Amino acid sequence: MDWYYYPLIIVAGFVCGFINTLAGSGSLVSLPLLIFLGLPANIANGTNRVAILLQTMVAVGKFGQEKRLNLKSGLILAIPAIIGAVIGAQIAVNLDEAMMRRAIGILMVVMLGVILVKPKRWLEGHSEAAARRTGWLRLLIFFGIGVYGGFIQAGVGIFLLAGLVLGAGYDLVNANGVKNLIVLCFTVFALVVFIFNDQVRWGIGLVLAVGNMLGAWVAARMAVTKGAGFVRYLLIGVIIVSAAYLLGLADLIRNLFV
Repeated sequence: MDWYYYPLIIVAGFVCGFINTLAGSGSLVSLPLLIFLGLPANIANGTNRVAILLQTMVAVGKFGQEKRLNLKSGLILAIPAIIGAVIGAQIAVNLDEAMMRRAIGILMVVMLGVILVKPKRWLEGHSEAAARRTGWLRLLIFFGIGVYGGFIQAGVGIFLLAGLVLGAGYDLVNANGVKNLIVLCFTVFALVVFIFNDQVRWGIGLVLAVGNMLGAWVAARMAVTKGAGFVRYLLIGVIIVSAAYLLGLADLIRNLFV
């Protein structure tokens, strides 16, 4: 690559890491860029995991430092997510993701309605629910999220936040700490699958990771200082943009004016 692509990759990584840490779908920034740079979609998907791994390490460290990370609960919920992610990553090696993207876009629209209708649930959380023993249904939900995360990564943070807030009782700030821990855990295993299938380009992945890590550090700091209200508004914006992208609305609007 020419030298001027590297600053672009770092900037895209920063945006990706910032959005991923506070909400999710940051990979909708990094994946198209990697494909634009000439990587096939499956290799871009694998290469992106290098940046995600290092990004979540920084985010988890920052949330832990700020005492906003429930380590025990996060590790318990990470177990089914890891199993699901290994399966999802194996599927992603060969499968086209177009149909899944449409389905996920529709689910995001539904989730947007839930956030707008019940804002208090996302802002305050329910600590008594978080303290209860993890049930089989909850484990099954995080297994399913893990399958999706292993498959394509983009948007998995949003679904993890939904599971943690609506299913486990966290508010958005504390949910983000656990979310990043879960993503860190299952990304390790998903990345191994992509490495085994020679679908990782380390040079670009590590350059992207520089931006991701910077974005993650800034985002984790802002989550703690700005609070759940700020994170909720950011999440709403990210869901709207992500759903429009996944459902092809952006292409439809562009075609109307071309």
